[in-house]
Amino acid sequence: MVEVNTHLEIDTSLCGKVIKLQVDYAEVLLHTTQRMSVDSRGLVHGGFVFGAADYVAMTAVNDPYVVLGSVSSKFTAPVKVGDVVLCKANVINVKRKKREVQVQAFVNEKLVFEGSFTTFVLNKHVLEG
Repeated sequence: MVEVNTHLEIDTSLCGKVIKLQVDYAEVLLHTTQRMSVDSRGLVHGGFVFGAADYVAMTAVNDPYVVLGSVSSKFTAPVKVGDVVLCKANVINVKRKKREVQVQAFVNEKLVFEGSFTTFVLNKHVLEG
């Protein structure tokens, strides 16, 4: 497995853990918990699934200075507490600093989220002046 070079201090309990990393490809596994629930029925807030999807996209690019530019995405099925979400990301286009990343997320092989992430690899940290 390639070494992770980005988002090194992310809280993996909220955004998932990298389980596979290759050049231009990554997988992140998110174990959903009660902390992620929005109601008594155990519906997981979509922001946690999106966070894992964002994290897998950044990891597929795997540059310390990668940032998210835009996303076109949709949720295709609900996620509930206790579900394990597998997110997969492929870098499909590289143009100078721009990287287009396709992301899909699954629960038990059922698609729950998909998106097209536009990322940019900067020359320095986005917060540096």
